[in-house]
Amino acid sequence: MRIYYISEGKKRKTSESNKDLEVFSSHKANRHVVKIKALKDVELLKADHKVAFFVNYFDRYFLNGYQSWTDTREYYLQKRLRNIKKSPHIITHKFALDKYGDSTFYRYSIKKSHGYDVFYSRGKYECFSYSLNFDTAYLIYELIKDQRCIHLISDVRGIKLKAGEEVNVFDYRFFNDYEEGLEEFQKDFPLLNKEKIFGYTSWYNYYQNINEEIILRDLDALDNRFKVFQIDDGYETWVGDWLDVDPKKFPRGLEPIVSKIKEKGFVPGIWLAPFAVETKSKMFQEHKDWLVCDSKGKPVTVGGNWSGFYSLDIYNENARAYIRKCLEHYMEMGFEFFKLDFLYAAALYPVEGKSRCQVQNDAYKFLREVLKDKIILGCGANIISSYRMFDYLRIGPDVSLSFDDMPVMRLFHRERISTKITLQNTIFRHIFDQHLFGNDPDVFLLRDENIHLSREQRIALTTLNALFGSVLMTSDDIATYDDDKKQTLAQALVLFKEAKVLSAVRRGRYFVDIQYELGGKIYKLVYNTEKGVLANE
Repeated sequence: MRIYYISEGKKRKTSESNKDLEVFSSHKANRHVVKIKALKDVELLKADHKVAFFVNYFDRYFLNGYQSWTDTREYYLQKRLRNIKKSPHIITHKFALDKYGDSTFYRYSIKKSHGYDVFYSRGKYECFSYSLNFDTAYLIYELIKDQRCIHLISDVRGIKLKAGEEVNVFDYRFFNDYEEGLEEFQKDFPLLNKEKIFGYTSWYNYYQNINEEIILRDLDALDNRFKVFQIDDGYETWVGDWLDVDPKKFPRGLEPIVSKIKEKGFVPGIWLAPFAVETKSKMFQEHKDWLVCDSKGKPVTVGGNWSGFYSLDIYNENARAYIRKCLEHYMEMGFEFFKLDFLYAAALYPVEGKSRCQVQNDAYKFLREVLKDKIILGCGANIISSYRMFDYLRIGPDVSLSFDDMPVMRLFHRERISTKITLQNTIFRHIFDQHLFGNDPDVFLLRDENIHLSREQRIALTTLNALFGSVLMTSDDIATYDDDKKQTLAQALVLFKEAKVLSAVRRGRYFVDIQYELGGKIYKLVYNTEKGVLANE
C-alpha cells in the first residue's frame, strides 16, 4: 500500500508512518481499512494497494462504470475498454466528449481495465468486493492484465488535511466467494423497499420538440395503471434558464398541465439539469462567475450537449441560491417527481480542498436538502454517491431508436446513447436495485413509428426493463397500441410487479442466462447481447 501526497511543496509517497503522516491499518471480517492522520498540512494525490488475487483470462469480471451512463457489464480479461483519447481529437474537442466519463482524471491503457466501487469475478476464481468509503473517495478496481492481479486505487486527489486531521483512504470488503460477498453487500446496504413506478416521459418520442398540445394529448391517452407523468427537456427556453418557460410552446405556462396531471390522479414530474448552464442561456452570459472555473478563472466546459454547457459551482453562494430558487419554484407549482440530469457535472474537477467524491456528495446532499421528501430520479450521476441521496437512479445510457445508434456514435465516449449498451447495464447492475436505490433502466418503446428497433428487440427491451428495474417508463402514445402491443405491455407489467430475478450470468461472448421466479415457478431466458433479442430456454 502506498499513499501519494504533497507536503511542503514536494510530492512524496509512503507505505508507513513518517514525519508527515501517521498510518493506521486494520483487517478483520473481510474488511480492510487504512486511515491516515496528518502530522503536517498535506494535500493527498492518491492511494493504491495490490490485492492478492489471481486474475484468469477465462473468468468474467464485473466492471462498474464511473457514472450512470458508462458502459457496465461482465467483461473477459482480454476485452479493451473504449478509450475516448483514441477518437479523432477534433471531434472530441468540439463536442467535449472527454468530459462525460473519467478520462480527464484516469489514464486508460491496453494493459489494464477498471471499474468503480463494486467489483466481482465469476468463473474459476471468484470474488466480490465493494467500497464502504463512499463519503470520501471513489475506489477504482484495476485488472492488471500482464501481472494477473487486482490493483486498488483510492481517488483521494484534492483532499487537503491540516495537522491533526484524519481521513480513511481505504475502507472496503473483499470476499473470495461471489455468493458470500453478494450476501454481505446486501446486508451492508439493506433493502430500501422503494415503490415500483410505472410512468410516462416525453423525451424518447418528441425529444425537445414538445408543446402543450402534445403533452395534453399523451396525458389523455394514459390509464390508471400509470403513476407518474413526467415532462422532459424542451419546456425551458435554454438549459440553465429554468425559470423561463418557452412562451411559444407553452403559452399558458406549465401550471395548467400540472393541474391536469393531478386531476387524472398521476404524480406530476419535471426534468431539470440543475448544475448545467448552456452557452446560449442568459445565465451563462450574465453569471460566468457562478461557474466552475480553472486556475485562471476561466469557466470549464463539462459537455457538448445543446450549445455546449458548463457547471454551476455548488460552493458559490449565488449559484446555490439560484439552484434552490429554481427547484423550489417547481415544487411550489406542484411537481412531486424530479428527474435531475447531467449530475456528474458538479464534480468533474476537485475543488475546495476536497476529492471528486466529496464534491459529488456535497452536491447531491444539497439537492436532497432542497427537495426534501420529493421523489428524485438521478441521471448521469456517480453510482456510489447516489446512495442515500436519490430514490431512483438511471443505471445505463439513453435508449437509442436503433439498436446500437448510428455507426459514427461508436467512435465516441463510453457514455454514448445505445440501446445495446443500456440493456447490458440494466442486466448487470441489477445487484444495486433496492439496495443502493431503485434502478431505472430507462424507457421501453413498443410503437412502430419513429423507431428502428425490430419487434423482437422492442419486446426484449420491454421485458428486460420490467424484470430488472424499479422504474418502468415509456414515451409512447399508448392510445395507438394494437392488440399485440397491449398484450406485450400487460405481460411486462406482471413481470414488473411480481417477478423476482434470481440470477443473470454471462455465457460466452454474446449470451446472458437469466433466471427469475414468478408465481412460485422458475423461468429461464437467454438474452443475445449482439442481436438484442430473447429466447426461452
